[in-house]
Amino acid sequence: MSAPTSGAILDGWHVLPLRVYYEDTDAAGIVYYANWLRFLERGRTELLRVLGHEHSALRDERGVNWVVRRCTLDYLKPARLDDTIEVRTCCGEMRGASLDMRQEARRGDDTLVTAELVVACMNEGGRPTRLPVGLKSALAQVAGSNPPRSRHIQGISTRTNGDT
Repeated sequence: MSAPTSGAILDGWHVLPLRVYYEDTDAAGIVYYANWLRFLERGRTELLRVLGHEHSALRDERGVNWVVRRCTLDYLKPARLDDTIEVRTCCGEMRGASLDMRQEARRGDDTLVTAELVVACMNEGGRPTRLPVGLKSALAQVAGSNPPRSRHIQGISTRTNGDT
């Protein structure tokens, strides 16, 4: 039996392929809007795994919890039952205890959902803690070429469906 995929880093993005299952859809067979948050979380989680910094190791070995502080989503087109989609993730500005991230869900050349996030590192007591140096340098593999607009996430960037 093969292991589930963690995706791959391609052209400055982490790319995670996913299939839309019945449980992901509403009565019309369209992905329920809240399930996009789960798909995006999988993308961020598998990005960390590909970089060798799994959530569990960050928490257990370093006392660092990776949390979403802010998230803005733009739903552009629906995905349907049995579609194959890609969740694409890149990083923008990295600060002491937080960083900006951009995510997209695509089906072929069509962008279905875009998201801009601020992700923060918190210690076991719920206080901000510095982004681990090794993680920060690993994230540089998906930083720079497609950064979120700003650390304050003032809105979703406008991009055409063919942009990467």
